[in-house]
Amino acid sequence: MQRFPQLVTLAGLLLAVQFSATAATAVQPVRDDEVLEVLPAVTRNRPVQATAASAVSAPASDPVAAAKQAREDISVARQTGDTRYWGRAQATLAPWWDRLDAPADLSVLQATVQQGRHEFDASRKVLTAALTRTPGHAQGWLNLASLERLSSRYVESLAACDAVARAGQALYAQACRLETQSLQGQHPMAEQGFQALLKQTTDAGQRSWLLSLLAESLERAGRDAAAADAYARSLAAEHDLYTAIAFSDLLLRTGKNDQALKLLMPLPETDAVVLRRAAAWKRLGDTRWTAERQLLQSRVDELKRRGDDTTLHGRELALAALWLDDDAVRALPLARRNLQLQREPIDWWIALQSAKQAKDEQALADIGNALQKAGLRDARLASFSQAGTKATTKATTKAAP
Repeated sequence: MQRFPQLVTLAGLLLAVQFSATAATAVQPVRDDEVLEVLPAVTRNRPVQATAASAVSAPASDPVAAAKQAREDISVARQTGDTRYWGRAQATLAPWWDRLDAPADLSVLQATVQQGRHEFDASRKVLTAALTRTPGHAQGWLNLASLERLSSRYVESLAACDAVARAGQALYAQACRLETQSLQGQHPMAEQGFQALLKQTTDAGQRSWLLSLLAESLERAGRDAAAADAYARSLAAEHDLYTAIAFSDLLLRTGKNDQALKLLMPLPETDAVVLRRAAAWKRLGDTRWTAERQLLQSRVDELKRRGDDTTLHGRELALAALWLDDDAVRALPLARRNLQLQREPIDWWIALQSAKQAKDEQALADIGNALQKAGLRDARLASFSQAGTKATTKATTKAAP
C-alpha cells in the first residue's frame, strides 16, 4: 500500500491499495436515456454523472487523449475504491495494451492499472520494457521504485530513485530515496529530509504527499504522536483515501477507536474501510460490526462466483480473520501467502501477529528470519523479531544432539 504523486498533475495518488467491487446484478434499461446508476465523480473538483450507456469509454485512437482519460479513470479508482474504473482505464488503453511499440506514457499507465489490481509481476515486466525504450521517463521509474519497495527490494528501489533524479525530478527523487531509506531504518535522516522538502514547496498536493510519507516514517521510528500530527496535516492539506486509512490504522493500533471510527465513517466503502470500521465498532462493543462482517463476506463470495483470484485480497482476508473472527490459525496461512505477493510493513505485521496469536513458534521464527533478511526496520515489528529469534534459538536447541 503506498501513496505517490502522478507527475503530470502533481496530485497525490494511491498505489496498491486493496479494493474490491461490490456484487453486481445485470440490469437491462428500458430506454436509452434511463439512468441505472450515478457513478463517482471523475475528479475532486469536477463532478461528472454517467449513465449506463456512457459508463465505459470507447478506446481512443489518439494516444494523448487516451492517456488523459486513463489518468482520470485511475484517479477515480484510487479516490473511491470503485474497481470498475480500472476496467475503464484498461478499455481506453486497449489499442496499446501489451504492445512493445506503445508510447511509454501508455505502457506506464498500463503498469499502473496492473499495480492497482495487484498484478505486480506483470506490472514490473511492462515497466521494465517501457523504461528500456524510454530511460528518461520519471513517472515510470517512480512506479518501479514503489514496486520494489513493496517487494522489500530496497537496493533496487534506490536504483530506481536515482533514475528519477537523472530524469530531472529532484524533489521526487529525494522523497523516493528518503522513503526507501526509512524502511531500512534510517529514520532520523528521513525525517530531516522530508522536513527539508516540505520547505521547498507550497503546492497542496505535494505537501500532502510529503506529509503522508513523513507520517509513515515517524510510525516506523516508533513516534506515534508525531506521526498522528503529520497524518492530520497531510489530510488537511489535501484529503486522500490512502492517508486516511493509514491514519486509521495508527488510531486503531493505539486504542483510539472512537477517533478511528470518526475518520472512517465518511470514506468510500472499500473493503479496507469496511474492515477497519467493523474492527472499531467491535472494539467499542457496538453490534453494528456484525453487519459489516457480513458485507465483507458477501463480497468475497461474489469474487469466488466470478472466478476471481481471492489471494490478491490476502491482506484484508487475513485481517478479517484476525480482527473480526478471532481466528489466528486461519489468518496465518492467509497472511503468509499474502507475503508472497506484497511485503509492506503492514503485511509483515499481520503475518507475525497471526503467528504469535496462533502460538506457532516455528512460523514466528520463519517469518522473523525472513523479515531480518529483507532488511526492513520498523519499531512496530521489533518485538516480533525478538520473539522470532528466541523461537529460532529454542528450535535449534531442541534439534541439537
